Amino acid sequence: MITMLNATSVKVLDQEEALDFYVNKLGLEKGQDIKQGPFRWLTVHVPGDSNTEIFLEEPGPPVHDEATAEQLRELITKGAMGSLVFTTDDCRGLYEQLKARGVTDFTQEPTDRFYGTDMGIRDPFGNGIRILQPKAGIQRHREYTVTKER
Repeated sequence: MITMLNATSVKVLDQEEALDFYVNKLGLEKGQDIKQGPFRWLTVHVPGDSNTEIFLEEPGPPVHDEATAEQLRELITKGAMGSLVFTTDDCRGLYEQLKARGVTDFTQEPTDRFYGTDMGIRDPFGNGIRILQPKAGIQRHREYTVTKER
């Protein structure tokens, strides 16, 4: 039986640029940084939660041959390779913090919806990121989201 998600990946064109964005702009923490030959396992995670890490994956050897890596790089630049969804306690406050930290590629300013307030941004490589502040009365569970009324 699977018990939890340990790591996921987001494809990037430059791991150092990705690390700078995800740590210094988005506010995540650096996780593991392991180099083995040409391969680098570089992760970030939500502050205080190192159980689930995001691998900042740069296409190339030894995981991908050069032809495949080039195809992946083309898809990354189109924003077609992945997305992430985070939660926050204060979407509008975080929006102001992100602007102050130099984030400029907002795909959506904070918007109220039936499920809460959310916003959208893109990392420097085009990966979509959604940030959600769940509406009061909605509890987040590992398996699914339910309302307290149920």
